[in-house]
Amino acid sequence: MYLIGQLAKLCGVSNDTLRFYEKNGLMEPAGRSNSGYRLYSEENLSRINFIIRAKAIGLSLDEIRELLGIRLEASQHSCAEVKAITQTKLDDVDMKIAELTRIRTALKKLNDACCGHVDDDASHCSILEALDERDCCSTLHVNK
Repeated sequence: MYLIGQLAKLCGVSNDTLRFYEKNGLMEPAGRSNSGYRLYSEENLSRINFIIRAKAIGLSLDEIRELLGIRLEASQHSCAEVKAITQTKLDDVDMKIAELTRIRTALKKLNDACCGHVDDDASHCSILEALDERDCCSTLHVNK
């Protein structure tokens, strides 16, 4: 059994992180010592490492909570349920990448059109003029 500080050190997280996970229903201590300290088991260690790996691939706490629930009752769930969670996250990431690509393209177009000379004042700056145009966003292919 581990005290919170020992578990935190083993997992490479802070005590506050473990308390946060506990508060948000992602884990609970295995028990308490005679003096009232939280005690954590090897299963807690495994669970925290699972949470850390899931966070590292961008899963939200809700998604992690859902996966942990499936993990606890794995025989009651299918691989398709698990895959649906990661597929949804993958679709979200792809949409964000597409949006960031559109934004990057528009910024690059604006940036490339500007002379950027230090000696020129900004009263005729092509970036400011483009952003003032009514159809700026459609011209640059950026969603409003």
